[in-house]
Amino acid sequence: MAIVTGRVDSDTGGARSGGIPGPGGPGGDAAPGPADTGRFRQPVALIRLLAGVAAITLTLLLADYARATTSGIASDVAQAAELVPRTLAGLAGGLTTAALLLVPAYSAARRLTSAPADRRRTLQHLSDGLLAAVLAYGISLALDLWVDEAASPTLVAALTQRLPGGGLAHTEPVYGYLAPVLAFLAASGARERRLPRLTLAASALAGLAAGYATPTALLLGLLIGWTAAHGTSYAVGTPDPRPRPAQLLRSLREAGLRPVAALPAGPDRYLVTQEAGRPDLDVQLLDRQAVTAALVQRAWRRMRLRTAPHPRALRSLRTGLEHEALVSYAAVAAGVRTRRIAATAELGRDTALVAYEYLPGRTLDRLADEELTDALLTDAWSQLALLHRREISHRALVPSALLVDDAGAVHLVDLADGDIAASDLVLRCDTAQLLATFALRTGAERAVRTAVAVLGADTVAAALPLLQPIALAGTTRRELRRAAAAARAAAAEQPQPATTPAAPPVELLDAIRAEVLRTQPQAPVRAVKVERLRPRTLLAVGGGVVAGWLLLPQLFATEQNPIAAVADADPLWLVLALLAAATSHVTAAMGFVGFVPERLDFRNAVYAQVAGSFVKLVSPGGVGGVALNTRFLQRAGIPTAQALSTVGVGQLFGLVLHLLQLGAFVYLMGMEPGGSELDALPAVVGGLVGAGVLLALVSAVPPARRWLAARLRPLTSEVLPRLVELLRSPGRLAVGVAGQLLVSLCLVACLYCCARAVGREPAFAAVAVVFLIGNAVGNAAPTPGGAGAVDSALVTLLEHSASMEEGGALAAVALYRLLTLVLPVLPGWAAFAWLQRRGAL
Repeated sequence: MAIVTGRVDSDTGGARSGGIPGPGGPGGDAAPGPADTGRFRQPVALIRLLAGVAAITLTLLLADYARATTSGIASDVAQAAELVPRTLAGLAGGLTTAALLLVPAYSAARRLTSAPADRRRTLQHLSDGLLAAVLAYGISLALDLWVDEAASPTLVAALTQRLPGGGLAHTEPVYGYLAPVLAFLAASGARERRLPRLTLAASALAGLAAGYATPTALLLGLLIGWTAAHGTSYAVGTPDPRPRPAQLLRSLREAGLRPVAALPAGPDRYLVTQEAGRPDLDVQLLDRQAVTAALVQRAWRRMRLRTAPHPRALRSLRTGLEHEALVSYAAVAAGVRTRRIAATAELGRDTALVAYEYLPGRTLDRLADEELTDALLTDAWSQLALLHRREISHRALVPSALLVDDAGAVHLVDLADGDIAASDLVLRCDTAQLLATFALRTGAERAVRTAVAVLGADTVAAALPLLQPIALAGTTRRELRRAAAAARAAAAEQPQPATTPAAPPVELLDAIRAEVLRTQPQAPVRAVKVERLRPRTLLAVGGGVVAGWLLLPQLFATEQNPIAAVADADPLWLVLALLAAATSHVTAAMGFVGFVPERLDFRNAVYAQVAGSFVKLVSPGGVGGVALNTRFLQRAGIPTAQALSTVGVGQLFGLVLHLLQLGAFVYLMGMEPGGSELDALPAVVGGLVGAGVLLALVSAVPPARRWLAARLRPLTSEVLPRLVELLRSPGRLAVGVAGQLLVSLCLVACLYCCARAVGREPAFAAVAVVFLIGNAVGNAAPTPGGAGAVDSALVTLLEHSASMEEGGALAAVALYRLLTLVLPVLPGWAAFAWLQRRGAL
């Protein structure tokens, strides 16, 4: 649950173990509280600001492009308004405008008179509201001036209408005082809801009835007010929303407790002492702003992961409070050692508290390594077993959630993210998380041994499929990365004999798996898919949308329709283009197999290159092909390190051959009639010279040289030895080089034939230069298959380098992408599935 914002700092555990002395006597409210730090910038304000700006932009775009819809709605509203008598409509408009202007004054007076003890904070809120109102009014005026002076006539017609009584030519694009009044109420934190909403609604209806506003103008007014309020809140910050110690103690007394004094113990945490004979309290504040600020992160986790917690805390503060109390009570009933809840209470509309009985001790991250005995680990596993026996999950078994008291007993705390009646998948995630947490401190062997002693070998083995970074907590993932980096650094510093290759360091998760498999050889090791939605899927969708957004307007904006040009393509050149695209898969297999010293099935290699057409849709640039080829070599029995180095050799040769081909075709462009290699040659030579100068500068600076050496170490330690081994088979190397050259020529021929098919006759060398540069752009682009980047680059380069008009370039590129990206998807999927069924992928 995202509302947990802090923990008791265990560094002060010794001072608190015997109780916390308070400066006030029994019943005294005077207690030191956190210093008034002034203002806080809440992330939720930024989220709402960005959402408001996006909504205003979308409203203006829809008003401009969906003119028929907006005009129809405005016309229907105007016809309905004609049924209202003009005198009555004008009177209603005047009264509602006056009431609207009185609402801020009424809200300010009521707040000042109802909270005299907290007048300073109230004045801060009111000043924020006034600033937001001025900002909203300024934005409204600026938008009005922009629409009158610079906007297109269609947008003016969508936002305004002619005034019924004459006078001005049209109504205002942003209606009246809706924006500043709403901005004041939202930024000042006004607690009244019903009266302002009724007044705003009445003013809007009166404006529509009198003909002084359009529905779009009303919507813009509300959006501008809302956005200005949250923009002001984020710019200047909001006053400290935390309750004062006196209010905290008063709420605890109303809950039946006997507090004496409150001491701050960290962010949103207090240690409260009670009267003699009563236990001290660990009070945690729950802030609505913190709940809302986690909306985007928790919604993304819930959408992406099957094991993510349900976003209950996003519904309301009361719901989150009840859930935390429910999980805590269930854990106590299960016999788990944890903090007991003494009281819960709401402190107004935006804050609540949970009061736990204070539990002295230190968390796991505060213990020294020698204090982590097998008995302590076994006790922690026993507590988790009790929790899981009642099907209760913890979900956050990080070191700070394991509290060790003075007697050495382990308590499971911070149960806010837990679940009642948790699924088996979530319970296994708990086991995997605690294995990783202990292994980071004690090593894999002790973590697994103590877990098996308590939970049993079968239960621990069932957690292996969940032992993957994405299923673990973010802090654990960061610690695992640090541990892996430290292991690699230690291995690099350890001297090795020249004849003995250095063994790669064993990752911690792999070490845990090995220990579990030692006790349970039949344990499942294949990872469970915990992702519902992968980021690359969103990237694929986003890339397609962007490509469509960029391409579709061009398709219909040119004088020559490229769709018609593709439909009328020459069949002979179209067949040749299709043959060139199909042949490229065979030549790609040659370029792949030729750099593998081991013997491979050439037919399967061809299928793997066809399958790469399917993988392009879910991976950016050339990343998918590299991963697929590596996996293909692994399944062929080649060790992972050698598979990676083999693919690296192929990529290295491909880069060199790509540059050589580019230089050769740039030269040939100048040899053709009307060609000018001098236009492109300086860019190529300048790029190579710049890269050389940059490499020299990096080599001259010791820190930069060490950084470059660390990045090139995999190349020198793995790729170069593999290349030396490959040089012993010149015939196989020749096949690889020929395949690398032919695959580029086949794709160049495909693009050339596509241009000829749509009736254009560019020079072959110019098309080759266009393809080689566009292909490099596609490999660097983060979108799947280079969507958007490749298309735009090819069209632009064909226009400038091959002297093709916009319509012809678009038609040729559209036909080329159809043959090389779209049509191979279905055969690629079939090849991918075929290779998987036969264990080749």
